Amino acid sequence: MAEDKIVATFKRNPTEEVRAGVKEFKGRRYIDLRIYYMDDQGEWKPTRKGISLATDFMPELKEAVESLEKELATAEQEQ
Repeated sequence: MAEDKIVATFKRNPTEEVRAGVKEFKGRRYIDLRIYYMDDQGEWKPTRKGISLATDFMPELKEAVESLEKELATAEQEQ
Protein backbone atom coordinates (compact mmCIF):
# COMPACT_ATOMS: atom_id res chain seq x y z
CA MET A 1 0.00 0.00 0.00
CA ALA A 2 1.63 3.20 -1.13
CA GLU A 3 -0.25 5.74 0.97
CA ASP A 4 -2.70 6.14 3.83
CA LYS A 5 -6.34 6.22 2.78
CA ILE A 6 -9.22 7.95 4.56
CA VAL A 7 -12.48 6.10 3.88
CA ALA A 8 -14.93 8.06 6.06
CA THR A 9 -15.08 11.39 7.85
CA PHE A 10 -17.68 13.02 10.08
CA LYS A 11 -17.80 16.25 12.07
CA ARG A 12 -17.44 15.97 15.83
CA ASN A 13 -17.90 19.71 16.38
CA PRO A 14 -17.03 22.90 14.42
CA THR A 15 -13.26 22.48 14.91
CA GLU A 16 -12.88 18.67 15.06
CA GLU A 17 -13.67 15.72 12.86
CA VAL A 18 -13.32 11.96 13.13
CA ARG A 19 -11.55 10.12 10.33
CA ALA A 20 -11.62 6.40 9.63
CA GLY A 21 -8.92 5.07 7.41
CA VAL A 22 -6.33 2.48 6.57
CA LYS A 23 -2.73 3.33 7.35
CA GLU A 24 0.57 1.59 6.86
CA PHE A 25 3.31 1.54 9.48
CA LYS A 26 6.52 -0.48 9.26
CA GLY A 27 5.11 -2.52 6.40
CA ARG A 28 1.86 -3.48 8.21
CA ARG A 29 -1.65 -2.21 7.54
CA TYR A 30 -3.81 -0.79 10.31
CA ILE A 31 -7.37 0.43 10.79
CA ASP A 32 -7.14 3.96 12.16
CA LEU A 33 -9.94 5.91 13.87
CA ARG A 34 -8.67 9.33 14.89
CA ILE A 35 -9.84 12.81 15.86
CA TYR A 36 -8.42 15.65 13.77
CA TYR A 37 -8.49 19.35 14.64
CA MET A 38 -8.21 22.47 12.52
CA ASP A 39 -5.10 24.48 13.31
CA ASP A 40 -4.74 28.27 13.12
CA GLN A 41 -3.72 28.05 9.45
CA GLY A 42 -6.91 26.15 8.56
CA GLU A 43 -5.21 22.77 8.10
CA TRP A 44 -6.49 19.53 9.59
CA LYS A 45 -4.03 17.88 11.98
CA PRO A 46 -4.29 14.50 13.77
CA THR A 47 -4.56 14.36 17.55
CA ARG A 48 -3.37 11.62 19.86
CA LYS A 49 -7.03 10.81 20.51
CA GLY A 50 -7.79 7.73 18.49
CA ILE A 51 -7.07 4.09 18.02
CA SER A 52 -5.12 2.01 15.53
CA LEU A 53 -5.80 -1.70 15.20
CA ALA A 54 -4.19 -4.35 13.07
CA THR A 55 -6.50 -5.22 10.18
CA ASP A 56 -6.84 -8.69 11.75
CA PHE A 57 -9.25 -7.07 14.23
CA MET A 58 -11.74 -5.94 11.56
CA PRO A 59 -14.26 -8.73 12.35
CA GLU A 60 -14.20 -7.86 16.06
CA LEU A 61 -14.51 -4.14 15.34
CA LYS A 62 -17.47 -4.75 13.05
CA GLU A 63 -19.14 -6.94 15.69
CA ALA A 64 -18.56 -4.25 18.35
CA VAL A 65 -20.17 -1.56 16.16
CA GLU A 66 -23.14 -3.83 15.44
CA SER A 67 -23.53 -4.48 19.19
CA LEU A 68 -23.47 -0.74 19.85
CA GLU A 69 -26.19 -0.21 17.24
CA LYS A 70 -28.38 -2.86 18.87
CA GLU A 71 -27.84 -1.40 22.34
CA LEU A 72 -28.70 2.11 21.19
CA ALA A 73 -31.84 0.88 19.39
CA THR A 74 -32.93 -1.00 22.54
CA ALA A 75 -32.29 2.05 24.75
CA GLU A 76 -34.32 4.29 22.40
CA GLN A 77 -37.28 1.87 22.50
CA GLU A 78 -37.22 1.88 26.31
CA GLN A 79 -37.54 5.68 26.48
